[in-house]
Amino acid sequence: MLIASLITIGPLVAEDFGPLFCWINDVAAARLDFAYRPVDMVAHQQWWDSLCKDQTRVVFAIRRATEPSIIGYIQINGINSVHRSAEIGIRIGEEKNRGQGYGKEALRLAVEFCWNHLNLNRVQLVVFKHNVRAISAYKAVGFRKEGVLRKAAFIGGGWVDLCVMAALRPSPVRRRKPPLSGSAIAPFAEVHGAPEIAAAKAHLRVA
Repeated sequence: MLIASLITIGPLVAEDFGPLFCWINDVAAARLDFAYRPVDMVAHQQWWDSLCKDQTRVVFAIRRATEPSIIGYIQINGINSVHRSAEIGIRIGEEKNRGQGYGKEALRLAVEFCWNHLNLNRVQLVVFKHNVRAISAYKAVGFRKEGVLRKAAFIGGGWVDLCVMAALRPSPVRRRKPPLSGSAIAPFAEVHGAPEIAAAKAHLRVA
């Protein structure tokens, strides 16, 4: 389990099966990230059963830090050990839990998991261009726009543009080499006590 101030992300449990089935069949929520198509219980059960067998996918349940019930989920798909890349997607199940900062914290934890535990170099996603709230959350944790796919999806009776976004693994901090022993001249920064330059942060912590 990975813990932030507002939420945790961790493995799915049996009690999460029902809420996930309802959310995947929510027409209103579907308009935010994919074309709606009803999923029957058989297909949902097959997806659920495949989770422990698919080594190219990790699914996290999102929960409030103080409550055990699931409020959303994150999927890391297409994990490629050669290219060290993957795709990521998130869903906060109910409208009342959106806009509370839960998604941003969950994304930050999931992206850090990709760097620190999957050893990935790139994480990417595709989002509807008009989904301003989602794009803002992605930017807040380090994703950047890479391009627009014009009229690439037919949603709710009309064409929408898709934004391609990605985050790259942060560069390691470069440490200053110590001066050679016996050197008569020390670097200016050492003489005057100037601090080393810190590497830029790759992800922004948001509320």
